[in-house]
Amino acid sequence: MGAGDGGSGTRRARQVLVFDADDTLWENNVIFERVIEEFLTWLDHPELGRDGVRALLDEIEAANAAVHGYGSKVFLRSLGECVRRVRRREASAQELARIADWARAFEADEVELIPGVAETLAELAGRHRLLMLTKGDAEEQRRKVAASRLAHHFRGVHIVPEKNAGTYEELVRARTLTPSATWMIGNSPKSDILPARAAGLNAVFIPNDNTWVLEHDVLDPADGQVLRLEKFTELLRHF
Repeated sequence: MGAGDGGSGTRRARQVLVFDADDTLWENNVIFERVIEEFLTWLDHPELGRDGVRALLDEIEAANAAVHGYGSKVFLRSLGECVRRVRRREASAQELARIADWARAFEADEVELIPGVAETLAELAGRHRLLMLTKGDAEEQRRKVAASRLAHHFRGVHIVPEKNAGTYEELVRARTLTPSATWMIGNSPKSDILPARAAGLNAVFIPNDNTWVLEHDVLDPADGQVLRLEKFTELLRHF
């Protein structure tokens, strides 16, 4: 059976499974989306409207991610810059205080695991070598990994500032991996699937309805080395 088949599945012999974390193992972007909804309501710009402000915020986030990376701190910075751009003035102390209040949404000591993740990882860890590869602010990602209580399933946890082909090539070197027997599993075409394929790895795409818009990209439907699944638990049919 080809890697891209979504049929009954034949479990592959021992492989290396590399897992994305945010929005693959646990929900993440939905928290940002909830804050954005509150932000758009609070800003309430009569001319730009919600769609106009959201488009501006997406533009600001893309620029800040390229320079400052990812995570809640950069996101809150983007909210402040959005206020300045929309109001055409510096944000007031009161406005900055309101933005600072939203930081609490990202300080919880718990994460919301995707359904079936814990049980699926426990079974996969007995048959395969598991690694985690997640991008973002190192301190913030370490906190989420700890809160998930999943770290014991993985032979290694790698936190990187960005995911591109070079990231995956370095992982292959650092862990002495065989690309043809290694699979990157994630929800982001831009960060998980396309750069992993460019580095010669196989990939498993598991979409998440709340995937950040800046992580969207187009996958080649003819790429037979990308396995497309609907749910995380379906990994057990193939691995």
